[in-house]
Amino acid sequence: MNEKKTLIKCRQLALGYGSKDIVRDLDYDINVGDYLCIVGRNGSGKTTFLRGLAGLLSPKAGSIELCDGLQRNEIGFLPQMTVVQKDFPASVEEIVLSAFQGKFRLLPFYRRAQRERAMECMALTRTESLAKSCFRELSGGQKQRVLLARALCAAERLLLLDEPVTGLDPESTETMYHIIEELHKKGMTIIMVTHDVDTALDDANRVMDFNDISVKGK
Repeated sequence: MNEKKTLIKCRQLALGYGSKDIVRDLDYDINVGDYLCIVGRNGSGKTTFLRGLAGLLSPKAGSIELCDGLQRNEIGFLPQMTVVQKDFPASVEEIVLSAFQGKFRLLPFYRRAQRERAMECMALTRTESLAKSCFRELSGGQKQRVLLARALCAAERLLLLDEPVTGLDPESTETMYHIIEELHKKGMTIIMVTHDVDTALDDANRVMDFNDISVKGK
């Protein structure tokens, strides 16, 4: 049996806002190829932890160490959709291509390789036929798949998903879960915050329960 490679090490990690610590004394390793689902009640620290992994929130104490050569620009992050995002007056292709503005210096045009990668990501999320459509005119499920495609443009090794099916109808939810599972089978390491415990147990190879301190520290 091959030994698993560690992708991220968290040691004595504390994360929070202002004077309030939301995540405390967390020791946890994430391995290459994991499909990790994070569950727990609202306010337990799930999104805070994900933001820390994405590099959007600095540790108040302890450390988050990227291992096995992982770079920040190889991490894609799909946050919870905001009202502003739902009303972007841009085409699907423009939304997906905008991911490269965060990976490279802003250019007056996109390179051919970037456009090809964007089309690959749209194909993976079944949105390539929507490339010229206006984003704000799409259904909720379509919008979320477009934003997933955008996150994939940044995700070369690790994809962080914060409740990616919230507000979606059952059919769109099932489609999203199928896409995420397909991405994992292709070798992507997945970390997903979810309230859907049954799906987490069915699809994930690891579950992290923020309601249970004993589990948090493993």
